[in-house]
Amino acid sequence: MVTVKLLYQDDGKPAKNEKVALGFDGFSRGVTGDEWTDDRGEAHFDNDPGNGVVYHKGSTVYKGRIEGRVVVYI
Repeated sequence: MVTVKLLYQDDGKPAKNEKVALGFDGFSRGVTGDEWTDDRGEAHFDNDPGNGVVYHKGSTVYKGRIEGRVVVYI
């Protein structure tokens, strides 16, 4: 499982109800479906760790290793 935590860059508060998706390197892994952040700014994905990209509203907000909890400031 992978958790993405979105925080607002200006005040550090959780970004609630924001759309997030993951894209993993490798032909067969592709892009996940969209998930929405909860009240803590967290979106949970039932995916194995790997290298890839975190998308927020279709834009790349993080690129690198995706495992455990990934914290991203938007």
